[in-house]
Amino acid sequence: MDVEPDQRLRLPAQATSLRAAPWILMYHSVADEEEDPYLLTVSPRRFAAQMEWLHRTGRRGVSIRELLRARAEGGDGRLVGLTFDDGYADFARHAVPVLHRYGFTATAYVVPDLLGSDNGWDVEGPRKQLLTVDQVPELASAGWEIGSHGLGHQALPGLPAEVLATQTRESRRALEELVGGPVTGFCYPYGAVDLPATLAVRDAGYEYACAIGHSELTGRFALPRCYVGDRDGALRLRAKRGRHRLRDALVGLRRVGRGRAAR
Repeated sequence: MDVEPDQRLRLPAQATSLRAAPWILMYHSVADEEEDPYLLTVSPRRFAAQMEWLHRTGRRGVSIRELLRARAEGGDGRLVGLTFDDGYADFARHAVPVLHRYGFTATAYVVPDLLGSDNGWDVEGPRKQLLTVDQVPELASAGWEIGSHGLGHQALPGLPAEVLATQTRESRRALEELVGGPVTGFCYPYGAVDLPATLAVRDAGYEYACAIGHSELTGRFALPRCYVGDRDGALRLRAKRGRHRLRDALVGLRRVGRGRAAR
C-alpha cells in the first residue's frame, strides 16, 4: 500500500499525542505446560499470584474498552489493561475464575476463521485448543470484551491493500455477527504493525488496536503492551512497569524533538 506523507496526521490520536500510554499487560495462554518454547504460557498458580499482586497494590485489571473509556473521563489512574491474545480455550477455564474473584475484566482477541481449532501457527509449540463458536458469544454476554486478532492469525505488514482490508473488516464483521454486538478492538497478530496496517484498522471502523512495543506509531491504533511470562512475580512486574514508563518517556522526547525540527 502506498502511503501519502500526510496520512499519519489523519490518524486520530495516532503518533502525535504526548500523553503517556496506559499500562497494558499482554497474556496468551494460562495453563500448566511442560514445554513452552515461545514462553507464552503462564501457569494458573502464577497467574493467580499476579492478579493478587495487582489487587494488593491497589490496581484493577480491566478490558481495553473499559480502560480507554475511563481514560477519556480522566479516571484511569489505577487501572491496568489485561489482554489475552489468540483466544485460547484456557482463558475461560483458568483465567476467568481468577479475574472474577477480584472483580477484574479483560479483553480476549480471537481469530474467527480458527475458532474451535488450535494454534497451528506455532509450529514448534504444543497444540492448544482455541475458544469455540459457542464459547465466544457466551463470554461476550458475560461482559468480557471480544476483539479481533485477524481472520487467521496472519501478520499484516507487507500485505496488499485488499488483503489488509479483508483481514480487518471481515474479521470484525464475522465477530460482530457471532457476539451480536459491536467489536471495536483489534490486536495485531505477532504484534507486527506498520503504518498501512494502522490505516487499515482505522478504516475498518475499530476504535483502537494493540501492538507490543513502543514505536513512532504508538497511539490509539498501536497501543504498546507489556509481555507477561511465567517467571514474572511482584518484583519483575514492578520493574516492567518502570521500563514501560521509561520507554514512554523516550518516545515522548523523540516526538518533541521531531516537532521542533519541523518548525
